[in-house]
Amino acid sequence: MATAGTACWDEHVHRLWPEPPEGRPSGPLTDADLEEIYGYPDPVTRPWVQANFVSSADGAVSVADRSAGLSHPADKRIFALGRDLADVILVGAGTVRAERYRGAKPGELRVERRRRLGLADVPPIAVVSGRCTLDPGDPLFTDTLVPPIVLTTESAPKDRRAGLAAAGAEVLTAGEHSVDLKAALGALGERGLLRVNCEGGPHLFATLVAEDLVDQLCLTIAPLLAGAGADRIVAGRATEAPRRLRLASVLHEDGFTMFRYRRESGG
Repeated sequence: MATAGTACWDEHVHRLWPEPPEGRPSGPLTDADLEEIYGYPDPVTRPWVQANFVSSADGAVSVADRSAGLSHPADKRIFALGRDLADVILVGAGTVRAERYRGAKPGELRVERRRRLGLADVPPIAVVSGRCTLDPGDPLFTDTLVPPIVLTTESAPKDRRAGLAAAGAEVLTAGEHSVDLKAALGALGERGLLRVNCEGGPHLFATLVAEDLVDQLCLTIAPLLAGAGADRIVAGRATEAPRRLRLASVLHEDGFTMFRYRRESGG
């Protein structure tokens, strides 16, 4: 994650599409440009979900089971911006374990940006875990400035729920045997957490797609052929019908292409 020292990237990120508004320069994009491009709707009156992924040119979501093998400073910048503009970071338990998640950090750029936008200094991380299969000793609980939120089920073992609560998490139940994501997002919304930035993984994203809960997809394509074996950015639950999106912007840097899609209605 990169939250500070990003000025060295400003001269590289360019817009491929659409053309800049009249009167704006067509050269490298500034932090202010990116905030405008990736900003959430104003006002946000309901939980509004953005998903943020990187994949190889042949569709792999990871290299050696980690997304870091596909990353680049440009992608890290968009990843950090997704966190900076959100009320809450949504992630699946498998991704928390694979990527060794910890709490978001209050870098200088992040704090300045979020205070200017009227947001808390750092966003909490909300983890979807139907059985509460998280370790209270993980960095998510021990290396954070704000308590994480665990979204789980009524059937999750009570001792696990209690253990995570004792570790400082706010444990919310949404669904009996599987997490009801619509209800979970509603619970976040009741806490004022309407700008939702989903960082994966593929199973959580597949469920969000199947339940038609995705408003925006930010997808970076790395100029890399990873070969067979890795998941796509969706895995698991099937979708009854494709969800139509509209292309909203295309940026590029050093061979990495950053696409932004919004739901067709503009939601």
